[in-house]
Amino acid sequence: MKQFLVLLLAGFSFQLLAEPLQTELAPLGEVIVTSLPSAPFPHPNRAQGYTNKTKFFPADKHYSNSTVAIFIPKGFKPQKKTDFIVHFHGWGGDVTNVFRIYKVAEQLVESRRNAILVVPQGPFQASDSFDGKLEDENGFKRFMADVMVTLKERGVSKADKIGKIVLSGHSGGYQVMSSIVAQGGLSDQVKEVWLFDALYAQTEKFTKWSDTYHGKILDIYTENGGTRKGSEALMDDLKKRHVKFVGKNESEITAKDLQKNRLVFIYTSLKHNDVVHQHNTFRDFLNASCFDKTKAK
Repeated sequence: MKQFLVLLLAGFSFQLLAEPLQTELAPLGEVIVTSLPSAPFPHPNRAQGYTNKTKFFPADKHYSNSTVAIFIPKGFKPQKKTDFIVHFHGWGGDVTNVFRIYKVAEQLVESRRNAILVVPQGPFQASDSFDGKLEDENGFKRFMADVMVTLKERGVSKADKIGKIVLSGHSGGYQVMSSIVAQGGLSDQVKEVWLFDALYAQTEKFTKWSDTYHGKILDIYTENGGTRKGSEALMDDLKKRHVKFVGKNESEITAKDLQKNRLVFIYTSLKHNDVVHQHNTFRDFLNASCFDKTKAK
């Protein structure tokens, strides 16, 4: 009975989310808000909820939501392979906030990159970096397979193959990205990792992936977001290994720096919650990305 009520509430929440997002973003493109079996939650590791220090986050409110938002920007042209950018929110976040606060759809449209944006619901408004099934071995591969099926069923694309993938994460989103590049099942197709004030830990997983697959890492970090120490430690390690990288203040970074270099570290004076959208950094990273540009009308 309890499980039924949880599923019922999750379905109700899903319906409340879908229509407003679809209406708000309609001028920018198509939004598919769906529920996928391979979405991060529910997951056995959070079946009893989670306690961070002294605060408890019950499973029914924070770990039962399997919502995934898929945004197809206007001007998107289906190809033989579909390119994706998958964005992960941080602590206290949810799918709605990703779009409303961080303006990721607007920035994708402005960049005119021919890629589809996928935003899975992680821990719903919880102080938790664990992203459930997407941290399981081959969990990301299963997730992306479900996304592809959804796109075919909705008539967005007839493609059977996944092309290039960019992983983008703000704050606590680092943890799931590190698991994906280490054991998600599509490590070779992940071409870039973007860390928006998010390099707290798991650095060795990112560097091993980058070394193995020649993957690109863009890391923007702040003074007080808790990531400066980790970012500077990684740069020191790269120096010792004689690995080329670019490390600059945000005011000095150029489009060429972002485009031509595999490892880029950007120190910004922005606050932690402003790094994705305040200076349109998500858009600038897209402009320098591996994605093709759509043709002007």
